[in-house]
Amino acid sequence: MPVNILMPALSPTMEKGNLAKWLKKEGDKIKAGDIIAEIETDKATMEVEAVDEGVLAKIVVPEGTADVAVNEVIGVIAGEGEDAKSVSAPSAAPAKAEPAPKAEAKAATPAPAVSAPAAAAAAPAPAAAPAAQAQAAASGERAFASPLARRLAKEAGIDLGKVQGSGPHGRIVEKDIEAAKQGGAKAAPAAAAAAPAAAKPASAPLAAGPSDDQVKKLFAPGSYEEIPHDGMRKTIARRLTEAKQTIPHFYVTLDCELDALLKLRAELNAAAPEKDGKPAYKLSVNDMVIKALALALRAVPDANVSWTEGTMLKHKHADVGVAVSIPGGLITPIIRDACHKTLSQISNEMKDMAARAKARKLKPEEYQGGTTAVSNLGMFGVKDFAAVVNPPHAT
Repeated sequence: MPVNILMPALSPTMEKGNLAKWLKKEGDKIKAGDIIAEIETDKATMEVEAVDEGVLAKIVVPEGTADVAVNEVIGVIAGEGEDAKSVSAPSAAPAKAEPAPKAEAKAATPAPAVSAPAAAAAAPAPAAAPAAQAQAAASGERAFASPLARRLAKEAGIDLGKVQGSGPHGRIVEKDIEAAKQGGAKAAPAAAAAAPAAAKPASAPLAAGPSDDQVKKLFAPGSYEEIPHDGMRKTIARRLTEAKQTIPHFYVTLDCELDALLKLRAELNAAAPEKDGKPAYKLSVNDMVIKALALALRAVPDANVSWTEGTMLKHKHADVGVAVSIPGGLITPIIRDACHKTLSQISNEMKDMAARAKARKLKPEEYQGGTTAVSNLGMFGVKDFAAVVNPPHAT
């Protein structure tokens, strides 16, 4: 039976992406684990891994196509013994679901699904929370799982809807399937548990700003250049608006004398051992700020929290996101458990992630989550500025 290759969700919040490149062509043999395509999101470029084997019979969505919806059919695999030339492309793309009210959007993000039987529905599925996984199973939608976990579950006959994920944002990963094989997997909470939150009425919408036409009428025709918003710019605008509308901001400042810190930095850099003919590390002031913030959050746990409608999450670790400028916007790679890492570990990890961020090669789990974030403009001679708190952070 032909198998549809679906546009995957590379994170719980992804709704669409760009199909940047096909790494296989029609007629090529494919086995599970092969990298078959590259997908671009507003933050990174990710590889798509096949979870089925056969022959790539049809490329439905050509490379270079932008804004491909999650779970849309992008290709078709012919199974063993099937004539690849006789496999036809789907007659129509899956119907796009009506956008949910804003208050419900956070509870209904799409889930990754690289491939599925051609007869299966391709509607987006809830993803991040275990309760949402149970709802997905009840409605026949797809659970939030890695391609490898999905393949292992298929081989073992395990229902993903009954497995609770332990990966980033509740994603089902390989170890969850291995635990399920041994009968040790935690059952996903019943879908009914999510009902009270879903029943909460939506907040009244804020007044809309002026329309495109209203703004353009303020200026003479030909006196400006129109630059369409790309995915990253749209995401930045949405996140900034969300931050200022939903998080009460207040700011405090304090003058600190850093002579001793700068002296320590110089001494540590001078004492750095050599590795491959160059210093093993070169500490920056920003590395020290990351470490200091992580230690401060451990010292003041009430600041190391995330707010939800039903509860406050008090984190047991300090994961510090660091704003990095990239072409067209910014991204915040995360130094996990920074309070327990040495300055040299933080420095080298930050340099590696910053380089991969600029090349759009970060994995979603490397820039999503975190318990706080740092924005640093000191290199521009800025004395003081007020950064926006990044939801769901409190600092």
